Amino acid sequence: MSKQTSPGERGFAPGSAPTANGARPAAAEQVLRRLEWTVLRRLDGLLQGDYRTLFRGVGLDLADLREYQHHDDVRYIDWNVTARLQTPYVREYTESREIAAWMLLDLSASIDFGSGRTSKHDVAHDFVAVLARLLTRHGNRVGALYYGDGVESMLPARSGRMQVLQLLHRMSNRPAHRPTRGTDLRELLRTAAQTIRKRSLVFVVSDFFSTPGWAAPLAQLVHRHEVIAVRLYDPLEHRLPDLGLVTMQDAETGEQMFVDTHDLAFRRRFAQAAERREKALREAFAAAGVDVLELSTDDDLVDALLRFADLRKRRGRFGEASALVATRGATP
Repeated sequence: MSKQTSPGERGFAPGSAPTANGARPAAAEQVLRRLEWTVLRRLDGLLQGDYRTLFRGVGLDLADLREYQHHDDVRYIDWNVTARLQTPYVREYTESREIAAWMLLDLSASIDFGSGRTSKHDVAHDFVAVLARLLTRHGNRVGALYYGDGVESMLPARSGRMQVLQLLHRMSNRPAHRPTRGTDLRELLRTAAQTIRKRSLVFVVSDFFSTPGWAAPLAQLVHRHEVIAVRLYDPLEHRLPDLGLVTMQDAETGEQMFVDTHDLAFRRRFAQAAERREKALREAFAAAGVDVLELSTDDDLVDALLRFADLRKRRGRFGEASALVATRGATP
């Protein structure tokens, strides 16, 4: 399904419409306090020290030298010491724990969609709040790039609770959307490649309704950073119920289409188009070499983050990106 077929008005998105400037009713301080008392308190008890599996360091510090042993990685041989002592020696490293994390936030019009009480914007907002607070309270830095009708602003990476509040405030209070030709994530990803100089942990938070061609710049970003795609979706984007005659609206251009969802053939074509898009997305992520965490508007954030930690722990690749593919039903 293309972005131009995002379900729109009657019966499709009850209670999900944003205010005129895209802001949500609660202030950033109230939202963060709510999440600290609900999500973060639950995570503190459930993760039980698995913070290290959630956020691995992105650098290595030389700790020691020792003689080479069978099965040691030959890439860690220190050839200067080996030549001087005439015995193979390898370097031992410790992981640098400091992390610089960046949130690449797609806040285009389709993110405001939600078929129930929760929109994709709400899911992204809470996810970013929790992740940013988990990071900053351990002394790490978090920054953000904001994409709406283009790359609109950048928040430099800093630590502290005030940084999280500033991140959330900018996320909720941005200019009203103007009709556009659609989202082009290539612009966001290329800007990130130019802006983020040091190796960082990068979260691309989007529904990935975009013009094609973003897989290549995403792959280029992976060459320097640890990149995790956080894919937002609503169940109604995959399968339409029988609601009779409804109006579907392009979230970004305002174009409308009158359709009959009572028509079984139409609903079947809709589901087939959605499945083709799912396949194309999986192929694009695989081609880019990124791991994916999927968040639905009907998902529980704590459960999603526990899947996040569990799958990173099972993958266990030191210093590399980990698999975060969250399954839902038959869709990998």
